[in-house]
Amino acid sequence: MKNRMQRIVIVGGGAGGLALATQLGKRLGKKKLAEITLVDAARTHVWKPLLHQLAAGSFDTHAEEIEYLAQARWNHFKFRLGSLTGVDRARKTVQLAASHDDSGREITPAQSLSYDTLVIAVGSQTNDFGTPGAAEHTIKLDSPQAAKRFNERLVNACIRAQTVPRAEGSGLLTVTIVGGGATGVELAAELHAAARILGNYGFENINPEKDLKIVLVEAGPRLLAQLPERLGHAAERELRKLAIDVYTNEKVVEVTENSLKMASGKVIQSTLAVWAAGVKAADFLRSLGGTEPLEVNKLNQLMVNGNLQTSRDASIYAFGDCAACQQPDGSWVPPRAQSAYQQAMYLTRALPQLMAGKAVKPFVYTDQGSLVSLAEYSSVGSLMGSLSRGSFFIEGQIAKLMYWALHKQHQLALGGIRKTALITLSEMIDRTHRPRIKLH
Repeated sequence: MKNRMQRIVIVGGGAGGLALATQLGKRLGKKKLAEITLVDAARTHVWKPLLHQLAAGSFDTHAEEIEYLAQARWNHFKFRLGSLTGVDRARKTVQLAASHDDSGREITPAQSLSYDTLVIAVGSQTNDFGTPGAAEHTIKLDSPQAAKRFNERLVNACIRAQTVPRAEGSGLLTVTIVGGGATGVELAAELHAAARILGNYGFENINPEKDLKIVLVEAGPRLLAQLPERLGHAAERELRKLAIDVYTNEKVVEVTENSLKMASGKVIQSTLAVWAAGVKAADFLRSLGGTEPLEVNKLNQLMVNGNLQTSRDASIYAFGDCAACQQPDGSWVPPRAQSAYQQAMYLTRALPQLMAGKAVKPFVYTDQGSLVSLAEYSSVGSLMGSLSRGSFFIEGQIAKLMYWALHKQHQLALGGIRKTALITLSEMIDRTHRPRIKLH
């Protein structure tokens, strides 16, 4: 009797999960050594570091969006539409919720998938820390849908402001961004750049320098707190040059429809508010695994060992933002895109050996530095590792080029050299005939 192929189910089609499915499909699926299935609640993938551009309207998903079904067909894995609702560890099955279209009609019924090895890579979501009004009155940029919703509200607000006969400089629009991490900083710069372009597309009555106010609020003492101090100071300097209001040491304690209240008593009037402060894993991970759920920390992250196996079940792996992995030196792998990418590449090599019962060296995170894009104005960053002893600070055009290269690295992992080259060429052609910002 022919041996049954090992079934590998990967839940989560973010940068890490999709890269892992693609690479395992090429290595194992193509050779019929394993059956790889990717599960996601959406039909397409967008690289998460681009969400701030999508929100500002400076990026259109038509060229960048990856269809899961097509990616699966080309790279020898399967795709199933649905969101994870449960795991039966005894039977080794995952339960997926039914999916519906915008009208509420069922697309796929609730279903169950069997696995031999399960990999959870569901990422993270924005953490509003239970701040009153934050859930109702802010948009959280943790998905393409949220970014598109913000962009639609921004354009609608501009159209509304365009028709209101007010004196120039009366402050028609105020966008407040809560959180001075990479997402908040990049969004602030991107919005300023987008506003400058609006006048070329029928918004001649809006002066971006006077009629659009961008406010960035950070609870800590400086911007980019998780990155080297020099990066935070450089980013703040560039934002202030753009007349963006930057408030540090200001904690938001309440959000209303038209304002944000600080612990200091300060009140900021706001037309649109974005919450980009803090991340946590999804709440459903706390109960995943039935009567004896998988172990999680206070941020709902699944606890994993050095091989990225969950602490209570060696056949279930987790990586990326939804996993807590401690390093040999006692530090924890940070929730960053480069972490998920490195872990995906590690599992690509390690999973076949671990499934065969072989010992594999534990995952070790390598900090390759940090890059923050400030739209068309600049970029700042630090490179680490093999490029320098310690940290090498870069900014300006070199940093912008490195930021672009990171995006291309992601595309290469998913599509190879030929496809990445064609996408790059398409992007260059698009710039010649499409509006520089999205207006719908």
